[in-house]
Amino acid sequence: MIIGIGSDLCNIERIQNSLDRFGERFVNRVFTETERRKAEGRPFTRAGTYAKRFAAKEAFSKAVGTGFKRGVFMRDIGVVNKMSGQPTFLLTGGAKERLDAMIPEGHLADIHLTMTDDHPFAQAFVIITASAIEGA
Repeated sequence: MIIGIGSDLCNIERIQNSLDRFGERFVNRVFTETERRKAEGRPFTRAGTYAKRFAAKEAFSKAVGTGFKRGVFMRDIGVVNKMSGQPTFLLTGGAKERLDAMIPEGHLADIHLTMTDDHPFAQAFVIITASAIEGA
């Protein structure tokens, strides 16, 4: 069953402007260490890499229905990649608590994330589903 859906469209130039204006203060406030390593390893697409992850965080906050309120913070929503390269989230703090509270008893959450960019835009979609645990 679908528990939540969220999407976001982010202007890469807006992220570049934040990087230029606020530098490390912006990066450290919004992104996890893993996200920073990924973006900083891509000097030619740094802003686009950050913008996709920014859009993913926004899309997740919409999918859980809170935005960045009620204890859900950007740094609690970390974009990581599975061994296959597929993007997913590593949630902590209020983001994890909010997701856990949405999932019915006897079910497991599965988060589907897709991100793309085509200058000047980055986009992300999130679908959260819950599947019954076999034997529960």
